[in-house]
Amino acid sequence: MNDLPQKYKEMSDGEVYAAIRQARQTLGERLTILGHHYQSDEVIQFADFRGDSLELSRQAAQATRAEYIVFCGVHFMAETAAILCQPSQMVIQPVIEALCPMASMADAEEAAAAWDALSPLWDGDLLPLTYQNSVADIKAFVGKQGGAVCTSSNAAQLFQWAFSQKGHVLFMPDEHLGTNTALAMGIPHARIGIWNPLRPPQVESLAGCQVIVWKGFCSVHTCFRPEDVDEARANYPDALVVVHPECKHEVVAKADLSGSTTGIIRAVEQAPAGSTVIVGTEWHLVNRLAETYPDKRVLPLRRSECRTMAMTTARDLLYALDGILSGTPHNIVTVDEDTAAWARVALERMLRG
Repeated sequence: MNDLPQKYKEMSDGEVYAAIRQARQTLGERLTILGHHYQSDEVIQFADFRGDSLELSRQAAQATRAEYIVFCGVHFMAETAAILCQPSQMVIQPVIEALCPMASMADAEEAAAAWDALSPLWDGDLLPLTYQNSVADIKAFVGKQGGAVCTSSNAAQLFQWAFSQKGHVLFMPDEHLGTNTALAMGIPHARIGIWNPLRPPQVESLAGCQVIVWKGFCSVHTCFRPEDVDEARANYPDALVVVHPECKHEVVAKADLSGSTTGIIRAVEQAPAGSTVIVGTEWHLVNRLAETYPDKRVLPLRRSECRTMAMTTARDLLYALDGILSGTPHNIVTVDEDTAAWARVALERMLRG
């Protein structure tokens, strides 16, 4: 449990849920609660909108009537909401310490160093893309350099857009989403290079590459192994195996489908009644899909939980709402004006797509 005032720790679950419902009713249209699919059931039940990063980015931009946007997710998501919402709105993250480890694997200084090293290789014929799972200063760097943000839902679309602008792409910070997207577009392995900011390669060794991917990863999805897919097929020969594109390519290659969180949900929804679907993504979502579609057998490829998503509890949400009601909101997420302006440029290029 997070460091909350004692009274919240002493409340029963029923008392917490009732208090949240009352706070929502009191605040009415002044409040919008956004919840990522990886949040626990005790939190996601109170979300006005639930979705993946792309859907929630759009909801943050469209929630113009709410004075307060409470974002139940990790910090880069709340930052994105703060960048896209109106100046009069306030974004609050119930647990502001809930960070995304992948997003912390790249910062603007490291990105600038890579950019300065790589750009001369192709006489400036290079465009940066960043995954939504990145910090605000990376998004701002990308915006300044003419690039855009993408999510796993629209990575292929944004890659195509990038190649309509330039001949080479630097993709940050997820090696595996970048690699899987490039390979799906027909770009061979030999034309995909890796930039490790901790041990930068000899730049000349990347001259023949069309895509450079940052050496970053999501621990939730890189825990899945090709052997997990083999075991699933041995146990359930007729099953549909669906995985997230943040998985290693060896896993994606063995699966039947690879898709974003929204794509995974759609695959389960469209599977015939009585079928078995084995899903390689965060456990809370897989478990929720199993409960939502009892006419199908929905199983995890293996249990993998995002610990930082799990940091947010219903008690944290209630504490955040009580802060609003008392006139002393806490865990307010802000982004400085210059960073927000350039990050917004990159995000709007994504949202127009």
